[in-house]
Amino acid sequence: MERRGRWVIKIGSALLTNNGQGLDRALMQLWVDRMVLLRQQGIEIVVVSSGAVAEGVNRLGWQRRPESLHELQAAAAVGQMGLIQAWESCFQHHGLHTAQILLTHDDLSDRKRYLNARSTLMTLLNFDVIPVINENDTVVTDEIRFGDNDTLAALVANLAVAERLVILTDQEGLYERDPRSDPSAPMIREALASDPQLHAVAGGSVSGLGRGGMITKIRAAELAARSGARTHICSGRSPDVLTQLMDGGSPGTTLLPDTSVFNARKQWLAGHLQMRGRLLLDAGAVARLRESGSSLLPVGVVNVLGEFSRGEMVSCEDENGKRVACGLVNYDSEEALLIRRKKSSEIHDVLGYVSEPELIHRDNMVVF
Repeated sequence: MERRGRWVIKIGSALLTNNGQGLDRALMQLWVDRMVLLRQQGIEIVVVSSGAVAEGVNRLGWQRRPESLHELQAAAAVGQMGLIQAWESCFQHHGLHTAQILLTHDDLSDRKRYLNARSTLMTLLNFDVIPVINENDTVVTDEIRFGDNDTLAALVANLAVAERLVILTDQEGLYERDPRSDPSAPMIREALASDPQLHAVAGGSVSGLGRGGMITKIRAAELAARSGARTHICSGRSPDVLTQLMDGGSPGTTLLPDTSVFNARKQWLAGHLQMRGRLLLDAGAVARLRESGSSLLPVGVVNVLGEFSRGEMVSCEDENGKRVACGLVNYDSEEALLIRRKKSSEIHDVLGYVSEPELIHRDNMVVF
């Protein structure tokens, strides 16, 4: 089936656990049923799931959410078992498998780990497996707080190069004024994620269930917009919002990026990372990069200068030292030296393994 898009769908704790009363498996099954409909239309799905701590608190029989970091981590460890079992069970009704991926923010800021996570994620999607992603709460060093998974979902949207980030919450969307004090407040149906007025509208409350939770969702939309993804903030009480979005509807609030996925990603690559090394290219490789936007293959590399690790940014230069491109490299400097001037089919013979056939994939490269 032709792929029509890739969506990251984030579901909050209040929805998953019925406001802390244990996993709402019936509602989870309804969401899964709608996600399967999306997949049947060619849309790839990545789930970012909260709820581990709340489920752990329920399983342990605690009366309230603990404040101690170690107790929160223990609750997350216990709850994660039930959470992933529930997702697997729901998708198994449709003959689909899930895969658990636990990430920390460090995994997505370190370029080598970022590429490893991305490779795993893409491989799972190629095998028609549904990735279920959560923050690795059992090992994080900062306090576990409401809203972390909104940020994580935005980073996953970047990782997966997703066209849409769907944040399902217990609110209908973002309103111009607090609907609790002003029931007539109109909903913001569409806006640019970069609009500074959105922060003023969301307010500064940290209640976690009302307007207070919106500020983290707006920040997530800003992050997702940097990689070109549009963000939908809508109520998860009705799973039909997913099919409405698929059919072109606009339930809740839609926050738009300023640029397309391609341009935003290239801007991010070009402007936010330091060069860790240099690759000198022959004239043929320079021509292929500039004229056809190809990936950089090792056969076109004349020399490797500097020390760098896999996933770090390197400068691609012609033999006169003029920069023609930059990108995230798939091999470290020692490996790059060994495979320069080699065909991709020879990488395994030289290194004993193949990480990627390209030295730099075109999706991770900016050509000047």
